[in-house]
Formats: sequence, C-alpha cells, structure tokens
Amino acid sequence: MSTFIQRNSKTIKVASLVLLLAGGVAWKVGVGKANAESAATEVSRPALTVRTTTLGESKWERSLTANGSILPWQEALISAQVQGVRLAEIKVSIGDHVKQGDVLVTLDNYSRVGSDPQVSGSTQGRIVAPYDGVISACYANEGSMSQPGVELFRLIRNGRLEWRAELTADELMLLRKGMTAEITVGEGRVLKGTVRAISPSVNQQTRYGYALVSLPDSSGIIAGVFARGTFDISGGKRSLRSLPQSAVMQRGTLTYVLVTGADNHVQERAVKTGQRMGDRVEIRQGLKEGEQVVESGGAFLTEGDVVQVVKG
Repeated sequence: MSTFIQRNSKTIKVASLVLLLAGGVAWKVGVGKANAESAATEVSRPALTVRTTTLGESKWERSLTANGSILPWQEALISAQVQGVRLAEIKVSIGDHVKQGDVLVTLDNYSRVGSDPQVSGSTQGRIVAPYDGVISACYANEGSMSQPGVELFRLIRNGRLEWRAELTADELMLLRKGMTAEITVGEGRVLKGTVRAISPSVNQQTRYGYALVSLPDSSGIIAGVFARGTFDISGGKRSLRSLPQSAVMQRGTLTYVLVTGADNHVQERAVKTGQRMGDRVEIRQGLKEGEQVVESGGAFLTEGDVVQVVKG
C-alpha cells in the first residue's frame, strides 16, 4: 500500500512538471507571436507623408547664356601721313559724331612749304574723317609735330557696336549665324541682336572662343561695358518633359528622384536632366510617363522606405 502511494506521488509530480513546461512553452510562443506582430507593425509604419507628382509636358525655349563685352563693330585708327608738320588746330574731341570728310585737324605747313612735294602749297593742310562715326579716342595735341603712323584719333565706324560673347567650344557648336539673342546691359536695358560671326577655334589657354552679335540699336551704350545675354538655340518653343525642382536631388555626381510603387515603397531612380526654367527641371532620361515621384521631402527618405501618399 505504501509503495503504491509513493508511485502515485511520483506520477503526480512528473505530470505537474510536464504541465508546467507546456505552459511555459505556450507562454513563450505567445510572447514571440506578439513581438513578431509588433515588429511587422513597425516595419509597415510609413516613414513620411508625401505628395507625389508626374512628368509634366510644356512648351519651352531652349536657350544658352553667356557673358561678354560690348565692343566697336569696326574701329579706325587715324594718323598723319607726313612727318614734321605742326598740328595747328584740333577740331574734334572724344564722343563727337563726325561725317566722312569732316576736318579733324588743320596742319601748319610753314616749315615744310616747298621742301616736300607732298605738302607743297596747301595740299596737306588737314586730316579728315575717313568714315561716318564717333571719335572714341583723341591723342592729338595742338602744337605737336606729326609723325607718320602715330595714332591721333580712333573712330568707331558708323557708331556701331556689337556684343562679343565668350563661349566654350561645346557652346559655340550650338550656335548658327542669324540666331537671335537678347543682351542685358546697365540697369536692365535689353538689346536684341543676331549672330553675325562665330570664331572657328578657342584660345588654348582660356579654352574660350567667341561669337559676335550685331546690335541694330546700340544708342547710348558705352563701348567696353560688361553684358550678359542669352541665345535662342531652339529656333522657337518646343515640348519638354519636366519635374518641380524640389523633386530632383543630387548626391555627388548622381542626379536622382524617388519613385513610389504600388506598395508605397520608395525607390531611387537616376535621371538625366536638361535645362531649367523657373522652378522646373527638364528630365531627358530615367522616367516614364505616369510614374509617381515624391515631390518634396525626399532628402529625409532612403531606398525602401514606406511612405503615405496624399493627394495634393
């Protein structure tokens, strides 16, 4: 009888231990399941609420911007043709407008009369303007003696100026004679012109060449002034696909956007950009029509993040 009771006692202890272990396993399984569900909830929680946009098509002008200077179209250097003749009277000064044949200087032939056939009598008694134009420099002084080849005046022929735009070789190859340009000088004055000449080479030190732009109306402009201008290289407006500037990001040399998929996960997509117009950036390669792109806030997101998309 005693033996039976002892055996039953052992059996009860073993059964209790099995139940205890089973309960522990069940509790651990339950805790593990709860942790997994919590982790799943954390993974699927959106990192950010964003608005999306798609490629927009609009009419743009393709333009090229350059810097340069306003310079004379042609500048004549005027000097005396004989030596040792005194400059008797200077008739003009810088800024004066002259006509072809106007007297610039009268010469005193007293010391040379009869000694030089070129100035015998009064045949060499004056220096005249070779063209219509504006006197841009005056080095002549009354009473000084003339020297052949020594510059006395500079004359901007017809008073005509042009814009010399400094450009790289790649930029020069985009230009054609006759293309239009708009040049801004001074306090916002805008001049319209056309390309008349393009340099066939670039300077080996600076790596820049130039284009010359005729200016039909350059009145009131000072030669030598700095000017900034744009060339219309599209020949008119053309259709371009673009995104807002805020949707396009840069990391090192990589330009990219964030595309959202059906599961609202974001994916980095490398794109090739073109020209900019206001707050829009041309997208040349990398995106298809209709693809949803994060419009702003992309700097706070990384590849694979889940976002909540709202309609804007």
